[in-house]
Amino acid sequence: MRLEAMAVKIPPVDGHPNRVAFGGVLTVVNAASDKAPAGARGHRVMLTREAAEKALPSLLGMAVDYRPGWDGHDARRKIGLLTEANLIGQQLVVSGYLYARDFPEVAKEILAHAPEALGMSYELADARVEDMRAEVWKLTRVTFTGAAILLREKAAYRATSFRMAS
Repeated sequence: MRLEAMAVKIPPVDGHPNRVAFGGVLTVVNAASDKAPAGARGHRVMLTREAAEKALPSLLGMAVDYRPGWDGHDARRKIGLLTEANLIGQQLVVSGYLYARDFPEVAKEILAHAPEALGMSYELADARVEDMRAEVWKLTRVTFTGAAILLREKAAYRATSFRMAS
């Protein structure tokens, strides 16, 4: 097993009403997506481990968003912050905080979903594709610009997950 990790240290504050911890699997590396993500022109994608390792610092401090209906991304509905990213085996595992007091209805909806129902999806800029004609686009360089919480069945990678501390 190979581990790469980065984190922003935020001091713990027991019982903070607006900072509720979460964790999840944002994506898997070196594996083709189950379906084409938005922006990939119908192509499935594969994020290389090397590209993910180099891009880990770009995840820290980025926002987590959601869309009503939990079926995609909405970069204007930022509800939390990514503070840690770890590559553990093939999984890109993230954690951070949701602003539960600022968005109580969203926190309530998250808790109402079955634990296995929610997943995650990454948001990118400056992606480099090895061969644009390939059936599966191999991403060799990326900059992470955020992440979304959505239904796992709507995620490009079904092996993602999301859990909010209750």
